[in-house]
Amino acid sequence: MQRQYVSSSNVRSVGWENNTLEVEFNNGSIYHYHNVSQTEYRSVLVGSVGSNIHRLAKIHTYTRIV
Repeated sequence: MQRQYVSSSNVRSVGWENNTLEVEFNNGSIYHYHNVSQTEYRSVLVGSVGSNIHRLAKIHTYTRIV
């Protein structure tokens, strides 16, 4: 999955494909958030990326990849 770099104190990059949001954090860990719509993905990129991902973590299941 191709990710794009974001301006965030906690998140390095994000990508979305087939309803999976992939997040790379500044500490090197990578998570997949499941069943994330494209609309939700776009909303992550608006405003505080870290806060938006924290909000998604409360409503979507996720898996640590690395």
